Amino acid sequence: MRVLFRAQLDTERSNEAIRNGTMAKLVQSSMEQVKPEAAYFTTDNGHRTCYMVFDMKDSSEMPAIAEPFFLDLGADVSYTPVMNPEDLQKGLAQLGR
Repeated sequence: MRVLFRAQLDTERSNEAIRNGTMAKLVQSSMEQVKPEAAYFTTDNGHRTCYMVFDMKDSSEMPAIAEPFFLDLGADVSYTPVMNPEDLQKGLAQLGR
C-alpha cells in the first residue's frame, strides 16, 4: 500500500542531531530502508518536517520505520494511505458507474 509518512521533528532534539551529525545519517538510512518514490523536507507549524511517499508491503514495517524518528528526534509521526492518479482511476472504475 502506498503511504504518506510524516515526521514532525522536535526542534531541540533535531538541533542536537544536526550539531552532532546524526540527522544526515538517520535521513539517509530511512531513505535507503523505504526507497521512497518521493521525499520532501520542509517546515510545518514551525517544526522541521519530513514527508516520504513509499510502498509499505506490510503494516509490521511501521515500527522499524518510525522508531528512529521517535527515539532520536522526538518526532510526531503519522502514516496515511494515499493514491496516485492511476490508483484513483482504478478505484473509481470499480464503482461500476
